[in-house]
Amino acid sequence: MSYAAAIEQLNTMTPELYQKAGQPRRKFSLDEIGVLLAELGNPQHKFPAVLIAGTNGKGSTAATLASILSAAGVRTGLFTSPHLERANERIRIDRMEIPDHDFARHFFHAHDAGQQLVLAGRLPQLPSYFEILTAQAFLYFAETGAQIAVLEVGMGGRLDATNVVDPLFSVVTDISLDHMEWLGPTISAITSEKAGILRRNGTLITLPQHPEANQVLGEVATELNVRGINAARYMPGLGDGSDAYTVDALGTQIEIDSPLKGAHQHRNLALAIAAAVELAERHRFPVTPAAIADGIRLTRWPGRLERVSSGAVDWILDVAHNPAGAWALRAGLRTLLGEKSLGVLVFGCLRDKPVAEMAQILFPLFEQVILAPIHSSRAAGIDELVAAARSTGTKARAAGSVSEALNIAEELAAGSPVVVSGSVYLVGEARSLLLPARQEP
Repeated sequence: MSYAAAIEQLNTMTPELYQKAGQPRRKFSLDEIGVLLAELGNPQHKFPAVLIAGTNGKGSTAATLASILSAAGVRTGLFTSPHLERANERIRIDRMEIPDHDFARHFFHAHDAGQQLVLAGRLPQLPSYFEILTAQAFLYFAETGAQIAVLEVGMGGRLDATNVVDPLFSVVTDISLDHMEWLGPTISAITSEKAGILRRNGTLITLPQHPEANQVLGEVATELNVRGINAARYMPGLGDGSDAYTVDALGTQIEIDSPLKGAHQHRNLALAIAAAVELAERHRFPVTPAAIADGIRLTRWPGRLERVSSGAVDWILDVAHNPAGAWALRAGLRTLLGEKSLGVLVFGCLRDKPVAEMAQILFPLFEQVILAPIHSSRAAGIDELVAAARSTGTKARAAGSVSEALNIAEELAAGSPVVVSGSVYLVGEARSLLLPARQEP
């Protein structure tokens, strides 16, 4: 079957379409992904893995760690979510996306196995969108001889399909309120779900963060006799707000120069460095100080304070999709642009996000906001976005499409950068329009 057929079939499996069809909300269980993977020969047992969970920063941490390992000459698989433009982005070996023909081949292998298991009564329902993609990733990593896989947890941790692996260690990035309808209404409840990636007598790499998150992680780690590693030693010194600094690791000083901009990325880099050191010192991976420096410098993770030039405009794309992300974007813009005027924001988000709160954080920074619809049944309505803008006193204008929103923003830019943010869906579509040939920015 063709790649186009695989994508078409995969897109019928999105949670939004299940919801639109009136089907009941899925009840997830690791037992189901376990049955599917067993039918596929348990590919997840054919390579070691690192699990990374958190609310914000887990993708940046995963991408950086994978880049460090690749720079060290280790054949490294990387599984992340969601994607910006193509589903292939989620599955990589040494920075290269899975080829279309391999994506299609592994998709239909996993999908058809799932159908047969349902027909045989061994599964109560077809595997989900994310379960199929997880199985594809494991099949590809096993087939291509990955020496390690860096796995970003999709949502939560305890019941996430990635949690079927037995990780060398677990990494937990910053935790904040998000996906509350699935994970719980408090930081404590959300942290409990994310702590589900810890293993008895295992290892946790994290940083001090929200007091409630610290308490829950500490309690779970103590109960499971988990060894904790504080990555704070790999943070830049106090007062060093630049994106280039030095850290002491593996017995030497390493120059850190990351393309991922913003002070919030220092935390993600520290976690990635701590993980790389752990792999070198405890698991005998050939990670060197030079590999850490080179891997960080070569990391590619689009849509995170990403600057691209298109037409006469300097565009800044950032997938800030919750309040914590919006605050990080706000701080990052000041670091990136200084006191330069912020003229236009193109914004759109999902209705299950705190739209009014995100508007209060971001909209007052800009002279005008262009409100863009996004292609998702979960998208916030334009009326809700307009109301959120009015509550901030910001001049706002609704566009009929993302393309129209970009055109309006370009007309209004007047030499100032245009920021596009609020949703992965929005940034992905905008990026495909601004970089139609998929060239590097």
